[in-house]
Amino acid sequence: MTIQLTTDSGADLPLHLQDEWNVKVVSLFVRFGEEQFKSTSLSTKEFLDRVEQGNVFPQSAAPSPQDYYETFKEVDASQPIVHISISSGVSASFNHAVMAKEQLLEEEPDREIYLIDTKSASSGMILMLDDAVKLIEEKHDVKEVVAHLEKRVPYLRTVFLLETIDNLIRGGRLSKTKGAIAKTLKVNLILHASEEGKIDVLEKVRGAKKAHRRFHELIGEYIKDPAEKTFTMTHGYAKEKCDEVLDIVKKHYPFQKFYQAETGPVIAAHAGKGALVMSFFSDMTHTNKK
Repeated sequence: MTIQLTTDSGADLPLHLQDEWNVKVVSLFVRFGEEQFKSTSLSTKEFLDRVEQGNVFPQSAAPSPQDYYETFKEVDASQPIVHISISSGVSASFNHAVMAKEQLLEEEPDREIYLIDTKSASSGMILMLDDAVKLIEEKHDVKEVVAHLEKRVPYLRTVFLLETIDNLIRGGRLSKTKGAIAKTLKVNLILHASEEGKIDVLEKVRGAKKAHRRFHELIGEYIKDPAEKTFTMTHGYAKEKCDEVLDIVKKHYPFQKFYQAETGPVIAAHAGKGALVMSFFSDMTHTNKK
């Protein structure tokens, strides 16, 4: 039986991959004061233009349990569902998906619905989806796919380099104390998705050039041989900058596959314009790296 993959718009999954991989996407929301939009209804440029032209700081919001319920419900009842979710550490989305699953299983107890908390977002979710698609194409059954994905989560690395941390601080995704220290010391923060799936400081680097160099140098500390691995990178409406970094990565790290995408409004609301987000599977879990 064919497995139906679903995800949310925190994945920043490009339309062509949504079609190619047959992935259903549940949209998160972005708010400007009293105005609310599905994140999938705005391009990143449209969103950033509204941010620059307006006086209201944008906020993101999770889909409702009903949004998830309707997406799961429209899948044929005989078809297993594997949902790849944005981290429960930064969004209520995963918990709302759990509520929707429980509601639907009460009505249709024979359904198979599996939820994967990626502890990540954006490029990390694309990487997890790519892994799922590969297993489905190899004809693995749903329990094998789910077991594999759950084992992969601790090895997933998602690293951020932002032009500004103001949005993260205002949105509550990064503590004011850590932000104030960075600004006082005039250091650039390299951030990452922690073991708990929260945004945390990975390293502090003085100078933008050093931060960019250190950003891609980190790959070599997590991976010995990337030849059979996949690398994903998303950018906050900064394709030229992303292309430059990808060229450097390709020169030093011969990954088997590369994916590039633009961050959608939800990630852009927190990461801002010019953000770079890279993901790959490390040779070590978060615990072992410590």
